[in-house]
Amino acid sequence: MRTIDWIALSVCFYLFSSLAFAHESHEAPAPAVAATQPATGTRDARTWFTDTPLQDQNGQTLRFYSDALQNRVVLLNVIFTRCNDACPLITRKLKDVRELLGDKADGITFISLTSDPLRDTPAVLKAYTLKQGVDGPHWLFLTGDKAQMDLVLGRIGQIVPTPEQHSTQLIVGDVANKRWSKIRPDAPAAAIAQRLQLLTMPVAGR
Repeated sequence: MRTIDWIALSVCFYLFSSLAFAHESHEAPAPAVAATQPATGTRDARTWFTDTPLQDQNGQTLRFYSDALQNRVVLLNVIFTRCNDACPLITRKLKDVRELLGDKADGITFISLTSDPLRDTPAVLKAYTLKQGVDGPHWLFLTGDKAQMDLVLGRIGQIVPTPEQHSTQLIVGDVANKRWSKIRPDAPAAAIAQRLQLLTMPVAGR
């Protein structure tokens, strides 16, 4: 197996450790869409992301890597349902992104992880999805107990003392081919959709 086939998690180390923008802070000027560069590494993706059991908005238990990430093109973000500013705005923008993707949206999974698991039960998340008009099979809203969420959020660079301190950055990835990017939440919906479409395209030489 070529060295490039072992690329994944060291790029994730760089990507996720660099997500320092907080929910309530002003973000420094930076490209709205930034693709990460491949790096060498040997860590297994399942080991890194973990197969922590979480619950979706329908109360179904999913293993984080095997059921939510593996072999998918994904967009990850963090929300909490009591938020009255950034979270619903970003959720509505991501709804627009899915509409712009059209038929291609069915091949892309959006994963919204709560930073407030003590309050955001599956039933609360379900109510949020219905209110926002985003309840569908290709958009998972995930919660768990605090230890489970702390572990999963920590693996994507989201170690947050309070729910409000989560980053608003978006993370997009082609999990199978180990391609990851970070996107500022103020990027136009069309730019986010374009980046996701690029990730669905076959990798040359594979």
